[in-house]
Amino acid sequence: MNRRENLKLLFTGSLASGIFMTGCGPEAPKETLHAPTIGEGTKWGRTPEELAENAALQEDVFFTEDEMKKLNYLVDVIIPKDETSGSASEAGVPDFIEFIVKDMPYYKTPMRGGLMWLDTEAQDRYGKAYMEASEDERIKIIDDIAYPDQAKPEMARGVKFFNTLRNLTSTGFFTSPEGFKDLDYKGNTPNVWKGIPDEVMAEHGFKLEEKYLPIYMDPDTRHTLAQWDEEGNLIG
Repeated sequence: MNRRENLKLLFTGSLASGIFMTGCGPEAPKETLHAPTIGEGTKWGRTPEELAENAALQEDVFFTEDEMKKLNYLVDVIIPKDETSGSASEAGVPDFIEFIVKDMPYYKTPMRGGLMWLDTEAQDRYGKAYMEASEDERIKIIDDIAYPDQAKPEMARGVKFFNTLRNLTSTGFFTSPEGFKDLDYKGNTPNVWKGIPDEVMAEHGFKLEEKYLPIYMDPDTRHTLAQWDEEGNLIG
């Protein structure tokens, strides 16, 4: 069983037991995060206060360019691209983690400290920063912190960081469209409804006209009120 399958089993098990990562902290639990991006498409079902909070989080920037470069590399080591779906970075996981550390500030120090630890460890071993090391050298460091039961005591800080990063990466990936695809998720997709199936419409003698599909089925215009002419025809 490969790494992705292990992560998948762990994540689906947490879903079954009701363990979710929620955005907004323990003092005021809010909805489960289902996407790593913040924007107009995430506004449905949110209060004005939540929208304002998200807008503020979006404007703020936590990770530096160098830190984001490391995150993009690390999340793809944890969940690389395969024949089923794209990698964690392609699914937007680094942006998801950027959102989480701003939404839950107690992640800031562990994440920044862990990224700094990688540079320190690489400097001690190879005399250069982590991302300046070779692929083989980077993976050797990860191998020393990715398996807690096998890790040496002096690797404890790195192990704790990598455990946190792995949890955030799994959550971000498996709640993204790429992750749903990887899980072969067949349930409802939040905020997206493709309409009554054609075969069901036909069974009852109805058919949705092609010209209305962009009007009825465009999720980005759900806030727009329909307009009708005097004869009851939909005009927009």
